[in-house]
Amino acid sequence: MAVVALLAAGVMLSERGDDEDSSDAASSSQSSGEGGESAEEQSLSEEEVGLVRRDADDVTAMGDVDAPVVLIEYSDYRCPFCGAFARDTMPKLKQEYIDSGKLRFEWRDFPVFGEESTTGAMAARAAGEQDRYWEYHDAMYEDAPERGHLKITDKKVMEWAKEVGVPDLEQFEKDLDDPELRKKVEADAQEARSEVGATGTPTFVIGDQRVVGAQPTETFKELIDEKLASVEDE
Repeated sequence: MAVVALLAAGVMLSERGDDEDSSDAASSSQSSGEGGESAEEQSLSEEEVGLVRRDADDVTAMGDVDAPVVLIEYSDYRCPFCGAFARDTMPKLKQEYIDSGKLRFEWRDFPVFGEESTTGAMAARAAGEQDRYWEYHDAMYEDAPERGHLKITDKKVMEWAKEVGVPDLEQFEKDLDDPELRKKVEADAQEARSEVGATGTPTFVIGDQRVVGAQPTETFKELIDEKLASVEDE
């Protein structure tokens, strides 16, 4: 069953530290984000929650900028549960909701498993500078193990860039160290911690609700359908 909490101003959770050298079991606990939660019984609109961006130039977003519902994911490329969502659930949501204009998906970088996680986030954004963000995103998750953490090395970073057809590899290498791209990664992570109270990955926000962990596809479909129905009733 999904761990779902209502989001409200001033509601923040204590943050757990993430140790890259922890065991798979400990990493699983961090990734699922399980723990005690507090919530106010108050429903807020997406705009009132203040997390939805709807930026037409955001390469890390997918779907119509004016879609009635927005799903946000705070995620790490080295997180096995994030990989499971990307491979198993995301294609179904894209086909049924994103491609039909009902849903917009907004990615947020939340690197919690060490510097390799940040390297992965920077690499995807560098690919995004040349319109290959989602191709690069998918390539990393396709290579990720079902258990344990994806190894992100300098060699692999360039191999993925070649695999997805990044046009200018020299520029791609330069962008890997772009301070502006790093600021975007850091801003996403800060938002996850301070605004959402996320303690692990993946953490999702849809409307006024937070969903923790790579839940079954049906859980996301039910939440999306509920939000669509509420928008239609307004």
